[in-house]
Amino acid sequence: MSRLGGTEVDVSALAFGAAVIGNLYTEVTEEQAHAAVDAAWQEGIRYFDTAPHYGLGLSERRLGAALRARPRGAYTVSTKVGRRLEPRDGGGDDLANGFAVPATRRRVWDFSADGIRRTLAASLDRLGLDRVDVVYLHDPDDHAEQAFREGYPALEKLRAEGVVGAIGAGMNQTAMLTRFVRDTDVDVVLCAGRYTLLDQSALADLLPAAEERGTSVVIGGAFNSGLLADPKPDATYNYAQVPAELLARALRLKSLAEAHGTTLRAAALAFCAAHPVVASVLVGARSAAEIQDAARQFAAPVPAAFWQELRATGLLRPDAPLPNEEPS
Repeated sequence: MSRLGGTEVDVSALAFGAAVIGNLYTEVTEEQAHAAVDAAWQEGIRYFDTAPHYGLGLSERRLGAALRARPRGAYTVSTKVGRRLEPRDGGGDDLANGFAVPATRRRVWDFSADGIRRTLAASLDRLGLDRVDVVYLHDPDDHAEQAFREGYPALEKLRAEGVVGAIGAGMNQTAMLTRFVRDTDVDVVLCAGRYTLLDQSALADLLPAAEERGTSVVIGGAFNSGLLADPKPDATYNYAQVPAELLARALRLKSLAEAHGTTLRAAALAFCAAHPVVASVLVGARSAAEIQDAARQFAAPVPAAFWQELRATGLLRPDAPLPNEEPS
Protein backbone atom coordinates (compact mmCIF):
# COMPACT_ATOMS: atom_id res chain seq x y z
CA MET A 1 0.00 0.00 0.00
CA SER A 2 1.11 3.56 -0.74
CA ARG A 3 -0.05 6.78 0.88
CA LEU A 4 -1.34 9.59 -1.33
CA GLY A 5 0.67 12.78 -0.91
CA GLY A 6 0.58 13.98 2.68
CA THR A 7 -2.82 12.41 3.41
CA GLU A 8 -3.84 9.35 5.36
CA VAL A 9 -5.38 7.73 2.28
CA ASP A 10 -3.74 4.46 1.24
CA VAL A 11 -3.98 2.79 -2.17
CA SER A 12 -2.89 -0.61 -3.43
CA ALA A 13 -0.16 -0.68 -6.07
CA LEU A 14 -2.62 -2.23 -8.54
CA ALA A 15 -6.06 -0.65 -8.72
CA PHE A 16 -9.40 -1.57 -10.28
CA GLY A 17 -10.64 0.87 -12.91
CA ALA A 18 -14.41 0.56 -12.92
CA ALA A 19 -15.19 2.30 -16.22
CA VAL A 20 -15.50 -1.08 -17.93
CA ILE A 21 -18.22 -2.35 -15.59
CA GLY A 22 -20.18 0.75 -16.61
CA ASN A 23 -20.60 -1.00 -19.99
CA LEU A 24 -17.66 0.68 -21.69
CA TYR A 25 -18.15 -0.02 -25.43
CA THR A 26 -20.04 -3.29 -24.81
CA GLU A 27 -22.44 -4.64 -22.23
CA VAL A 28 -21.25 -6.35 -19.05
CA THR A 29 -23.80 -8.30 -17.02
CA GLU A 30 -24.45 -7.62 -13.36
CA GLU A 31 -22.97 -11.03 -12.55
CA GLN A 32 -19.81 -10.37 -14.57
CA ALA A 33 -19.33 -6.97 -12.95
CA HIS A 34 -19.75 -8.35 -9.44
CA ALA A 35 -17.42 -11.26 -10.20
CA ALA A 36 -14.75 -8.89 -11.52
CA VAL A 37 -14.81 -6.81 -8.33
CA ASP A 38 -14.79 -9.98 -6.18
CA ALA A 39 -11.79 -11.30 -8.11
CA ALA A 40 -9.98 -7.98 -7.69
CA TRP A 41 -10.51 -8.22 -3.95
CA GLN A 42 -9.22 -11.80 -3.86
CA GLU A 43 -6.10 -10.63 -5.71
CA GLY A 44 -5.40 -8.07 -2.99
CA ILE A 45 -6.62 -5.00 -4.84
CA ARG A 46 -7.95 -2.43 -2.39
CA TYR A 47 -8.25 0.72 -4.52
CA PHE A 48 -11.28 1.13 -6.79
CA ASP A 49 -11.83 4.09 -9.13
CA THR A 50 -15.12 5.13 -10.71
CA ALA A 51 -17.02 8.21 -11.97
CA PRO A 52 -20.57 9.34 -12.80
CA HIS A 53 -19.49 9.56 -16.46
CA TYR A 54 -18.93 5.80 -16.63
CA GLY A 55 -22.20 4.37 -17.89
CA LEU A 56 -24.24 7.35 -16.67
CA GLY A 57 -23.85 6.19 -13.07
CA LEU A 58 -23.97 2.44 -13.76
CA SER A 59 -20.32 1.94 -12.78
CA GLU A 60 -20.85 3.62 -9.40
CA ARG A 61 -23.98 1.58 -8.67
CA ARG A 62 -22.32 -1.71 -9.59
CA LEU A 63 -19.11 -0.95 -7.71
CA GLY A 64 -20.98 0.07 -4.58
CA ALA A 65 -23.12 -3.07 -4.66
CA ALA A 66 -20.09 -5.33 -5.15
CA LEU A 67 -18.22 -3.72 -2.24
CA ARG A 68 -21.17 -3.51 0.14
CA ALA A 69 -20.28 -6.57 2.19
CA ARG A 70 -16.64 -5.53 2.60
CA PRO A 71 -15.37 -3.65 5.67
CA ARG A 72 -15.46 0.04 4.76
CA GLY A 73 -12.09 0.75 6.33
CA ALA A 74 -10.42 -1.97 4.25
CA TYR A 75 -10.65 -0.31 0.82
CA THR A 76 -10.25 3.04 -0.93
CA VAL A 77 -12.75 4.46 -3.43
CA SER A 78 -12.28 7.42 -5.73
CA THR A 79 -14.88 9.10 -7.86
CA LYS A 80 -14.96 12.24 -9.94
CA VAL A 81 -16.79 15.53 -10.32
CA GLY A 82 -17.30 17.94 -13.19
CA ARG A 83 -19.94 16.02 -15.15
CA ARG A 84 -23.30 16.33 -13.41
CA LEU A 85 -26.00 13.88 -14.46
CA GLU A 86 -29.53 15.12 -15.20
CA PRO A 87 -32.61 13.16 -16.28
CA ARG A 88 -33.17 12.94 -20.03
CA ASP A 89 -36.15 11.91 -22.13
CA GLY A 90 -36.05 10.66 -25.67
CA GLY A 91 -34.66 7.12 -25.62
CA GLY A 92 -31.64 5.93 -27.51
CA ASP A 93 -28.30 4.80 -26.14
CA ASP A 94 -25.07 6.38 -24.91
CA LEU A 95 -22.69 4.73 -27.36
CA ALA A 96 -21.70 8.10 -28.78
CA ASN A 97 -20.03 8.68 -25.40
CA GLY A 98 -18.61 5.16 -25.33
CA PHE A 99 -21.10 3.37 -23.06
CA ALA A 100 -23.62 0.68 -23.97
CA VAL A 101 -26.39 1.96 -21.69
CA PRO A 102 -29.77 3.62 -22.27
CA ALA A 103 -29.46 7.39 -22.56
CA THR A 104 -31.74 8.06 -19.60
CA ARG A 105 -29.51 10.87 -18.35
CA ARG A 106 -27.39 13.58 -19.87
CA ARG A 107 -24.05 14.93 -18.73
CA VAL A 108 -23.78 18.61 -17.82
CA TRP A 109 -20.32 20.10 -17.43
CA ASP A 110 -20.30 21.78 -14.04
CA PHE A 111 -17.18 22.66 -12.04
CA SER A 112 -19.01 25.13 -9.79
CA ALA A 113 -18.86 24.68 -6.03
CA ASP A 114 -22.58 23.88 -5.89
CA GLY A 115 -22.31 21.51 -8.83
CA ILE A 116 -19.44 19.63 -7.21
CA ARG A 117 -21.32 19.14 -3.95
CA ARG A 118 -24.45 18.00 -5.78
CA THR A 119 -22.48 15.64 -8.01
CA LEU A 120 -20.64 14.12 -5.06
CA ALA A 121 -23.88 13.67 -3.11
CA ALA A 122 -25.43 11.83 -6.07
CA SER A 123 -22.33 9.64 -6.38
CA LEU A 124 -22.51 8.70 -2.70
CA ASP A 125 -26.14 7.75 -3.18
CA ARG A 126 -25.34 5.51 -6.15
CA LEU A 127 -22.36 3.95 -4.37
CA GLY A 128 -24.35 3.43 -1.18
CA LEU A 129 -21.54 5.01 0.85
CA ASP A 130 -21.39 7.83 3.36
CA ARG A 131 -17.98 8.94 2.07
CA VAL A 132 -15.43 8.43 -0.66
CA ASP A 133 -11.72 8.66 -0.04
CA VAL A 134 -10.57 10.55 -3.14
CA VAL A 135 -12.34 13.01 -5.42
CA TYR A 136 -10.89 14.07 -8.78
CA LEU A 137 -11.89 16.96 -11.04
CA HIS A 138 -12.73 14.97 -14.18
CA ASP A 139 -11.40 16.14 -17.56
CA PRO A 140 -11.53 19.91 -17.03
CA ASP A 141 -9.65 20.46 -20.34
CA ASP A 142 -12.15 22.96 -21.78
CA HIS A 143 -13.22 24.34 -18.40
CA ALA A 144 -9.93 25.42 -16.90
CA GLU A 145 -11.09 28.79 -15.60
CA GLN A 146 -14.04 27.40 -13.65
CA ALA A 147 -12.10 24.33 -12.52
CA PHE A 148 -9.29 26.41 -10.98
CA ARG A 149 -11.44 29.32 -9.77
CA GLU A 150 -14.40 27.35 -8.35
CA GLY A 151 -13.89 23.59 -8.61
CA TYR A 152 -10.54 23.26 -6.92
CA PRO A 153 -11.41 25.54 -3.95
CA ALA A 154 -14.61 23.51 -3.48
CA LEU A 155 -12.58 20.30 -3.24
CA GLU A 156 -10.13 21.96 -0.88
CA LYS A 157 -13.04 22.91 1.38
CA LEU A 158 -14.44 19.35 1.29
CA ARG A 159 -11.03 18.06 2.33
CA ALA A 160 -10.76 20.61 5.14
CA GLU A 161 -14.22 19.56 6.37
CA GLY A 162 -13.13 15.92 6.40
CA VAL A 163 -15.74 14.95 3.80
CA VAL A 164 -13.00 13.49 1.58
CA GLY A 165 -9.49 12.38 2.42
CA ALA A 166 -7.64 13.38 -0.74
CA ILE A 167 -8.32 15.60 -3.74
CA GLY A 168 -6.93 15.89 -7.23
CA ALA A 169 -7.63 15.97 -10.96
CA GLY A 170 -7.85 13.25 -13.59
CA MET A 171 -7.08 13.87 -17.26
CA ASN A 172 -5.66 12.47 -20.49
CA GLN A 173 -3.11 15.27 -20.82
CA THR A 174 -0.12 16.39 -18.78
CA ALA A 175 0.01 20.18 -19.20
CA MET A 176 -3.01 21.04 -17.07
CA LEU A 177 -2.26 18.29 -14.57
CA THR A 178 1.19 19.83 -14.16
CA ARG A 179 -0.48 23.18 -13.52
CA PHE A 180 -2.62 21.58 -10.81
CA VAL A 181 0.50 20.12 -9.20
CA ARG A 182 2.44 23.38 -9.31
CA ASP A 183 -0.31 25.91 -8.58
CA THR A 184 -2.61 24.11 -6.11
CA ASP A 185 -2.37 21.81 -3.13
CA VAL A 186 -3.75 18.66 -4.76
CA ASP A 187 -2.72 15.40 -3.12
CA VAL A 188 -2.83 13.24 -6.25
CA VAL A 189 -3.39 13.41 -9.99
CA LEU A 190 -4.70 10.65 -12.24
CA CYS A 191 -2.86 10.65 -15.57
CA ALA A 192 -4.36 8.43 -18.27
CA GLY A 193 -2.35 7.26 -21.26
CA ARG A 194 0.54 9.70 -21.02
CA TYR A 195 2.99 7.47 -19.18
CA THR A 196 3.23 4.14 -20.95
CA LEU A 197 5.65 2.12 -23.03
CA LEU A 198 4.31 4.00 -26.07
CA ASP A 199 3.94 7.50 -24.63
CA GLN A 200 6.35 8.81 -22.00
CA SER A 201 5.42 12.48 -22.40
CA ALA A 202 4.63 12.81 -18.68
CA LEU A 203 8.37 12.67 -18.03
CA ALA A 204 8.75 16.11 -19.58
CA ASP A 205 6.60 18.00 -17.09
CA LEU A 206 4.14 16.18 -14.83
CA LEU A 207 6.29 13.56 -13.15
CA PRO A 208 9.20 15.91 -12.29
CA ALA A 209 6.73 18.45 -10.89
CA ALA A 210 5.00 15.78 -8.81
CA GLU A 211 8.33 14.57 -7.48
CA GLU A 212 9.32 18.10 -6.52
CA ARG A 213 6.01 18.83 -4.79
CA GLY A 214 5.49 15.45 -3.11
CA THR A 215 2.30 14.86 -5.09
CA SER A 216 1.24 11.29 -5.83
CA VAL A 217 0.37 10.10 -9.32
CA VAL A 218 -2.08 7.36 -10.29
CA ILE A 219 -1.55 6.00 -13.79
CA GLY A 220 -4.47 5.00 -15.96
CA GLY A 221 -4.40 3.71 -19.52
CA ALA A 222 -1.28 1.62 -19.02
CA PHE A 223 -2.28 -0.44 -22.06
CA ASN A 224 -3.10 2.62 -24.21
CA SER A 225 -6.72 1.63 -24.93
CA GLY A 226 -5.73 -2.04 -25.21
CA LEU A 227 -2.97 -1.65 -27.79
CA LEU A 228 -0.32 -2.79 -25.32
CA ALA A 229 -2.48 -5.67 -24.14
CA ASP A 230 -2.99 -7.15 -27.60
CA PRO A 231 -1.43 -5.28 -30.54
CA LYS A 232 -3.42 -5.93 -33.72
CA PRO A 233 -4.54 -3.90 -36.74
CA ASP A 234 -8.05 -3.24 -35.44
CA ALA A 235 -6.80 -2.02 -32.04
CA THR A 236 -7.59 1.49 -30.84
CA TYR A 237 -5.27 4.18 -29.55
CA ASN A 238 -6.60 7.31 -27.85
CA TYR A 239 -10.11 6.11 -28.73
CA ALA A 240 -9.35 6.02 -32.48
CA GLN A 241 -7.92 3.57 -35.01
CA VAL A 242 -4.28 2.91 -34.16
CA PRO A 243 -1.78 4.62 -36.51
CA ALA A 244 0.37 2.15 -38.46
CA GLU A 245 3.60 3.50 -36.93
CA LEU A 246 2.38 2.96 -33.36
CA LEU A 247 1.06 -0.50 -34.18
CA ALA A 248 4.46 -1.46 -35.57
CA ARG A 249 6.13 -0.15 -32.42
CA ALA A 250 3.73 -2.07 -30.17
CA LEU A 251 4.34 -5.25 -32.14
CA ARG A 252 8.08 -4.75 -31.80
CA LEU A 253 7.71 -4.31 -28.05
CA LYS A 254 5.66 -7.49 -27.89
CA SER A 255 8.27 -9.40 -29.86
CA LEU A 256 11.09 -8.18 -27.62
CA ALA A 257 9.13 -9.04 -24.47
CA GLU A 258 8.51 -12.57 -25.68
CA ALA A 259 12.15 -12.95 -26.71
CA HIS A 260 13.09 -12.15 -23.10
CA GLY A 261 10.58 -14.66 -21.70
CA THR A 262 7.99 -12.17 -20.52
CA THR A 263 4.79 -10.59 -21.86
CA LEU A 264 4.03 -7.15 -23.18
CA ARG A 265 1.25 -6.83 -20.58
CA ALA A 266 3.64 -7.52 -17.71
CA ALA A 267 6.16 -5.05 -19.10
CA ALA A 268 3.54 -2.34 -19.64
CA LEU A 269 2.35 -2.55 -16.02
CA ALA A 270 5.85 -2.81 -14.55
CA PHE A 271 7.02 0.24 -16.46
CA CYS A 272 4.20 2.43 -15.13
CA ALA A 273 4.71 1.28 -11.55
CA ALA A 274 8.47 1.87 -11.58
CA HIS A 275 8.42 5.65 -11.33
CA PRO A 276 8.86 6.73 -7.68
CA VAL A 277 5.90 9.15 -7.69
CA VAL A 278 3.46 6.55 -9.03
CA ALA A 279 1.33 5.30 -6.14
CA SER A 280 -0.98 3.02 -8.11
CA VAL A 281 -1.68 1.70 -11.61
CA LEU A 282 -5.32 1.39 -12.70
CA VAL A 283 -6.47 -1.59 -14.76
CA GLY A 284 -9.98 -1.96 -16.10
CA ALA A 285 -11.55 -5.41 -16.29
CA ARG A 286 -14.92 -6.68 -17.46
CA SER A 287 -14.55 -10.16 -15.99
CA ALA A 288 -12.91 -12.09 -13.18
CA ALA A 289 -10.51 -13.68 -15.66
CA GLU A 290 -9.30 -10.30 -16.94
CA ILE A 291 -8.49 -8.91 -13.50
CA GLN A 292 -6.87 -12.20 -12.44
CA ASP A 293 -4.66 -12.03 -15.51
CA ALA A 294 -3.78 -8.39 -14.78
CA ALA A 295 -2.78 -9.30 -11.23
CA ARG A 296 -0.59 -12.14 -12.49
CA GLN A 297 1.07 -9.90 -15.04
CA PHE A 298 1.61 -7.18 -12.44
CA ALA A 299 3.34 -9.63 -10.11
CA ALA A 300 5.50 -11.21 -12.79
CA PRO A 301 9.19 -10.20 -12.85
CA VAL A 302 10.43 -8.63 -16.09
CA PRO A 303 14.07 -9.41 -16.94
CA ALA A 304 16.54 -6.54 -16.62
CA ALA A 305 17.92 -7.40 -20.05
CA PHE A 306 14.56 -6.50 -21.61
CA TRP A 307 14.69 -2.99 -20.17
CA GLN A 308 18.32 -2.60 -21.21
CA GLU A 309 17.46 -3.52 -24.80
CA LEU A 310 14.53 -1.09 -24.88
CA ARG A 311 16.75 1.71 -23.65
CA ALA A 312 19.60 0.80 -26.03
CA THR A 313 17.28 0.74 -29.04
CA GLY A 314 15.59 4.05 -28.18
CA LEU A 315 12.21 2.53 -27.36
CA LEU A 316 12.38 4.14 -23.91
CA ARG A 317 13.46 7.60 -22.93
CA PRO A 318 16.84 7.48 -21.19
CA ASP A 319 15.43 9.30 -18.15
CA ALA A 320 12.59 6.81 -17.59
CA PRO A 321 13.04 4.97 -14.26
CA LEU A 322 13.10 1.21 -14.68
CA PRO A 323 11.97 -1.53 -12.27
CA ASN A 324 14.56 -2.38 -9.60
CA GLU A 325 16.90 0.30 -10.92
CA GLU A 326 18.81 2.36 -8.37
CA PRO A 327 18.14 6.12 -8.69
CA SER A 328 20.99 7.94 -10.43
